[in-house]
Amino acid sequence: MTLDRIQIQNHLDIGRQMLYLTKQEVINIGLTPEDILGLTREALIEHGHKRFEMPAKIGVHPYDDVFYHAMPAYVPSKKAVGMKWIECYPRNPKEHDLPQTTGLLVVNDVDTGAPVALMDSTWITAVRTPAVTVLAAAALHPDAETFGMFGCGVQGIEHVKYIVHTLKKLKKIYIYDINEASMDNLIREVQPLIDVEIVKGRSAEEVTKSCEVLCSATIILKDRLSVVKDEWVSRGQTILPCDLNTFWAPETSRRADKYIVDSIEEHELFAGMGYFPEGLPSIYAETGEILAGIKPGRSHSDELIVNSNIGMAVCDIVVGKEIFDRAILANAGTRLGL
Repeated sequence: MTLDRIQIQNHLDIGRQMLYLTKQEVINIGLTPEDILGLTREALIEHGHKRFEMPAKIGVHPYDDVFYHAMPAYVPSKKAVGMKWIECYPRNPKEHDLPQTTGLLVVNDVDTGAPVALMDSTWITAVRTPAVTVLAAAALHPDAETFGMFGCGVQGIEHVKYIVHTLKKLKKIYIYDINEASMDNLIREVQPLIDVEIVKGRSAEEVTKSCEVLCSATIILKDRLSVVKDEWVSRGQTILPCDLNTFWAPETSRRADKYIVDSIEEHELFAGMGYFPEGLPSIYAETGEILAGIKPGRSHSDELIVNSNIGMAVCDIVVGKEIFDRAILANAGTRLGL
């Protein structure tokens, strides 16, 4: 659904009130994985057709391993405009018993600019990120029978939950994390929910060599980890990093037959910040162009494809607007004065 201003005005005094939604209230709105996949697909297709406004995410970095990103976007077809403000502190779980990622999302009224909603954005981020990955996986490697997931935290868990919705021929899912307890937790949480067997990998090399489609959601660092060595990667594989240029040997992206990114502008921004010291690989297309059918995905079975998706505000804002619209109709959240 997409509510217009008149429909919203019947429930909220625009310009004098905004709706506040906690993380649990966001979750309680009840968007299903199918809803998230549909909304994310729509946002990506709009992006592919260039029917959006979204400057590359700007940020600040109080520590070497920390980032804050400001992510504004406008998607006219969804009457969605706003911004996500998100931060990532990898040390939080161990040092402060807090989530690694926290953040807020603001939804604005397109006609007046007035803020109409403020909501927790961590759940939105947790689900729209795997939605992008699994939609891309289906577009690039629809017949895959094996999927490998590096990183078994929040993102790893959600990726394994979501991948079965788009890769319908999967027979095995391999997982790997340096923390064995995280692997055990993922299996304990996700295996009862899906019919595909989850296998705990013994090494990054084993997982890489066992899977047709691979994803990593670990950590983003300028000093690359290059955990997966280029010689482990074979032709015909599809690699979907969510952690920029950190986890995979850079040679793999440079020799890929097709290097695809969600946003050229954002990848160029990160390159300018030093995350691609050898320079960006030659970019074939953006993810939205593949989903919109503007450019073909896999052309033959032995192509090596790398598709780097680091997160775009168009997806956050489209999902956030849907949550706001449903919250208005359900009389959910707390109305706050402006």
